[in-house]
Amino acid sequence: MNNNRLLLDDLFRREQSRLVRGSLFDSTPPTLPDDLDWGRVEGMMLGLAIGDALGNTTEGKLHNERQRLHGEIRDYLPNRYAAGGVPSDDTQLTFWTLEQLLSDDGLDAGHLAERFCAQPIYGIGSAVKEFVSNYQSGMRPWHRCAAHSAGNGALMRIAPVLIPHLRSGSASLWADTVLAAIVTHNDAASTSACLAWVYMLWCLLGMSEPPDPLWWPETYVALARGLEGEGCLVPRGGAYQEYRGPLWRFVAEYVAPAYRQGLSVREAGDSWYSGAFLLETVPSVLYILMCHGHDPEEALVRAVNDTKDNDTIAAIVDSAVGALHGVNRLPARWLHGLTGRTAADDDGRISGLLGQAREVFATLQRCQ
Repeated sequence: MNNNRLLLDDLFRREQSRLVRGSLFDSTPPTLPDDLDWGRVEGMMLGLAIGDALGNTTEGKLHNERQRLHGEIRDYLPNRYAAGGVPSDDTQLTFWTLEQLLSDDGLDAGHLAERFCAQPIYGIGSAVKEFVSNYQSGMRPWHRCAAHSAGNGALMRIAPVLIPHLRSGSASLWADTVLAAIVTHNDAASTSACLAWVYMLWCLLGMSEPPDPLWWPETYVALARGLEGEGCLVPRGGAYQEYRGPLWRFVAEYVAPAYRQGLSVREAGDSWYSGAFLLETVPSVLYILMCHGHDPEEALVRAVNDTKDNDTIAAIVDSAVGALHGVNRLPARWLHGLTGRTAADDDGRISGLLGQAREVFATLQRCQ
């Protein structure tokens, strides 16, 4: 058992992780093909950056205002920072995570916490801001600094945690996922969502064709149910304001029925208010993938145009379609127009990090 699994077990014993210790922690990830294409990993990571960049210039706008100003968004919008797609916190924190994984040859959550506080974060969310304030004020150890928040700020950046595990596929992946998540968000809904999502991304990397639409909510619920427990989340808006319960049950009760009713992404998103609260984000992500996961471009266009927290929802959606379809199925114009920044003037940085990751974490037996 590695040090991260020991640390997580200690946090469970001391009840400092707001999570149920489910059976997932005693299981290994599903077996991936020996000839796994590294382009699937690149698709996952670059898809996330593309989704963030396509959405961040209109983040938080209502549908009608976005439509009036821009029509249907299918390309990067003009911005004052660069001629192309520029990042917000989604891309920054994701690729800073990858950078730190490379530096440490795996996850050191204390170093990751320090890295998140080293540079300005664009569009920083309230929970991450609370974490940064706590950490910079000297609060230690690092896992005391996280906000108790069910926002989407941990889920949006969790994907790269699986990359070092492509070499071995051990149960340590689950401990690393938890520790990386609770750097900023120590909440059962957030951490269970991160675990379920990492499991799903891992599965997608090994799939030869898109899954059945019901795979998305059913797999999420099957994983999160035994990890989140029976929390009590309360909707902020939409059609289900009487709901009181955990995120996994909300997904179980409302996402598949919306699909059976044939609701559009916008109609479904409006019904649960597609914002940055996980009770809004996770149903939106799963619903878009149910409807459009077979079509990388349409999945992202719908995420960018038809949701409120559109940069983060698009980033999460496109990490999934990138993992499923690979980098070559992402529209070339989006790849070419991406600045690849993680800061104000480091164009191309994300490509450099992905190149390093391939050298360090891919193997001839696993990723070609």
